[in-house]
Amino acid sequence: MKTMVKENGVEALIGFVVVAVAVLFALFAWGRTGGGGAADAIHVSALFPNASGVTVGTDVRVAGLKIGSVTQQKLDPASYQVAITLAIDPSVKLPSDSSAAITSEGLLGGTFISLQPGGSTEMLKDGSVIADTQGSVDLMGLIGSFINKPAAPTTDTMSAAPGAAPAAPAQ
Repeated sequence: MKTMVKENGVEALIGFVVVAVAVLFALFAWGRTGGGGAADAIHVSALFPNASGVTVGTDVRVAGLKIGSVTQQKLDPASYQVAITLAIDPSVKLPSDSSAAITSEGLLGGTFISLQPGGSTEMLKDGSVIADTQGSVDLMGLIGSFINKPAAPTTDTMSAAPGAAPAAPAQ
């Protein structure tokens, strides 16, 4: 066995490096998808009518600063809305009447959940529910409705009586 390692030392070293990189990648993926969320995080939930673009690991931000991530999402059988669980940094104290909206960084940017602090003196606690939410906007639907919008009638066709010939222009 010693002679085999001596003769193939370079191959053994490369194999070790490959295994180490694979372990580091797995740890990175675990942390990025919310699996490795902070144990002391505050977990709050919110119901959204449309959660397009949101996945486990999506950022939760206040004023553009990341303060947490999405840890779970499922369909609520009673309301048929998406129940999303957020893990928020416990050092960030948010009022209990804060609102949540699914938004994007731009036309081609990523999606995130934006929290807007409210004015209550009571703060969000572990297990709290954010009541005021806004789902994601369907950009393709908006563009399609704008493109397929029927043309507005012109004034010439509106001024004539039904069945009457259009009036001749004044000279």
